[in-house]
Amino acid sequence: MKLRRVVIALTVLVAAAAPAAAADISAGRELARKWCSECHVLGAVPSGAPGQGPAFADVARMPSTTGLSLSVFLRSSHANMPNLILTPTESDDLVAYILSLAGKS
Repeated sequence: MKLRRVVIALTVLVAAAAPAAAADISAGRELARKWCSECHVLGAVPSGAPGQGPAFADVARMPSTTGLSLSVFLRSSHANMPNLILTPTESDDLVAYILSLAGKS
């Protein structure tokens, strides 16, 4: 079990270290609309009724939010979220979209 965690951690680090330049913010926005909007408020300026999860703009503005932290979060299971299975490209696109809400890259 410990070896499995090490392998997963290394995989996440290698994937997160890949150039993010290829990430597509508009594709990430579409993924967020399709898969996340039921529970999260999307967009740079939160509007509408709050969901069960934090607004993506609030997440983006957190000092601890980085490409790496979001990549790790999206590849980890969470009790209060559905277990999304994203391709590396989808994950990169979603991370790029969330970071764009706070002008982070």
